[in-house]
Amino acid sequence: MAEEKTNVAEVEETVAAPEVKKETQPQQDPQEYLENFDWEKYEEGIERVDDKKLKEFETLVEENFVDTADEEVVEGKVVHMTDREAIIDINAKSEGVISLNEFRYNPDLKVGDKVEVLIDIREDKTGQLVLSHRKARTIKAWERVNNAHDKEEIVTGFVKCRTKGGMIVDVFGIEAFLPGSQIDVKPIRDYDQYVGKTMEFKVVKINHEFKNVVVSHKALIEADIEEQKKEIIGQLEKGQVLEGIVKNITSYGVFIDLGGVDGLVHITDLSWSRINHPNEVVELDQKLNVVILDFDDNKSRIQLGLKQLEKHPWDALGDEIKVGDKVKGKVVVIADYGAFIEVAEGVEGLIHVSEMSWSTHLRSAQDFVNVGDEVEAVVLTLDREDRKMSLGIKQLTPDPWTDITSKYPVGSKHKGIVRNFTNFGVFVELEEGIDGLIYISDLSWTKKIKHPSEFVTVGDTLEVEVLELDVEGRKLSLGHKQTTENPWDKYSEEFAEGTVHKAAIAEIVDKGATIDFNEDIVGFVPSRHLEKEDGKKLVKGEQAEFKIIEFNKDFKRVVASHTAIFREQEERNVKAAKKRSSASDEAAPTLGDANSQLQALKDKMEADSKKK
Repeated sequence: MAEEKTNVAEVEETVAAPEVKKETQPQQDPQEYLENFDWEKYEEGIERVDDKKLKEFETLVEENFVDTADEEVVEGKVVHMTDREAIIDINAKSEGVISLNEFRYNPDLKVGDKVEVLIDIREDKTGQLVLSHRKARTIKAWERVNNAHDKEEIVTGFVKCRTKGGMIVDVFGIEAFLPGSQIDVKPIRDYDQYVGKTMEFKVVKINHEFKNVVVSHKALIEADIEEQKKEIIGQLEKGQVLEGIVKNITSYGVFIDLGGVDGLVHITDLSWSRINHPNEVVELDQKLNVVILDFDDNKSRIQLGLKQLEKHPWDALGDEIKVGDKVKGKVVVIADYGAFIEVAEGVEGLIHVSEMSWSTHLRSAQDFVNVGDEVEAVVLTLDREDRKMSLGIKQLTPDPWTDITSKYPVGSKHKGIVRNFTNFGVFVELEEGIDGLIYISDLSWTKKIKHPSEFVTVGDTLEVEVLELDVEGRKLSLGHKQTTENPWDKYSEEFAEGTVHKAAIAEIVDKGATIDFNEDIVGFVPSRHLEKEDGKKLVKGEQAEFKIIEFNKDFKRVVASHTAIFREQEERNVKAAKKRSSASDEAAPTLGDANSQLQALKDKMEADSKKK
């Protein structure tokens, strides 16, 4: 057959129209005519073809033979099949051969089937017609896809596999992308359930530059849903109870599909009890009844409620609970100011941090309880109308202040833990609920403390003595220095005014200097008392003798002087010189002394003469 078609082409190219022999026989079938044509006579010039017959031949060739232009898609017929190839007749000079690999999508291919092929090469080096079904299918597929997109037609595709963000769909042999958001109107959690299915799609986007096609299954059902949505929205009323399906769960609420219309159940409207996340109450795809609470003007935002379908727990709370009763519950929320306890489903009470301990030193609620703890408490207040309840834990234990006078009488000594301090003092806890204050002046006998942090730290254990006790005001005044003997009592003699001590200048300060006589006594030396005998002044670290010129036990004040040491010596030297001068004057005879002696001698002589 291939050889015959080649000869026909040669005839078509070489035949001329000299003498034409007229024929009166009826029109023949082209195939029959070619089979009966005497080529030998024609080549020898014996057979002459008239113009009419030649015209008829050209018409037959034009109608029945393909103009095999390159890159052209034509329809061919499978005329023979082997294990690997299919022979395709496209009414050209020769048949084409196509590998069966290009027909893997069609395992039922058989002889006689019509297929679309692309003429790759009209005639290769061996004279063979080169065809491609794959390329033809791709070209035709793009034509079909474009037509479907332009005409908004529905196409059928085969879901091949999953990919990032969606699925790969075979549409007319083209791999199109189906985004996950376009599979259905509701979120898809299991993409694998669609793999291997044949579905209907709508072509929504084509990128001709990158040969990308995007399809949507969701678009096919949105129109119906939109009509259904309008119908549902038109019938919505506040208080209406509808059945819905849990479509999506977020941290702040649950989206419910009401049949094409979505509504939101806020987390606070899911349960009368406190919950941390909506998945504690509902799960995906769960069917449940909800009540319409509110919606906006165009009804695009619908607020739903689930807990409103049940009676409020406070209304169901029995009369058996009253003030003073002990109740048990679970800690559901903790704040700095206290903890909320769920004593019954949906019924909560607040334990203020001040009701957690008898201690007046307030701490955070986390120091006493944790979320999830089961605790026992006493009902302090109960307001059913406002649905409020206050509870207390400390009331379960005796008030430590009831026997405070016997446990902590004035003058008694104890040990306590430093819990806090302020600018004016330190708070010490003697036991849970019993706190006392040590004023800064009662911390030390000798040290001048500007802030308690210089003396103690939080958590330290201190020896204390009870100084004052106010039972009604629940106040306890403590002292730390009172637990030891006042060293100033013994120092009053050792450092009495006029005593002299040897020490070194510790610091040069404003208007003078300080000297450390011992660990308790710090003396102050005024600037004018720092002067040495040579006229210079003492410097830091220099040792010298100091005379105590002032000692005040009450104000813990010691004033010393180095200058007084040598000034006193100078004064003593002056006094001594004066004494020596006075003594010498008394030893030398004077005229008066002579006259006195003469008078005495005269008086003695007169007395002796009278005796005679």
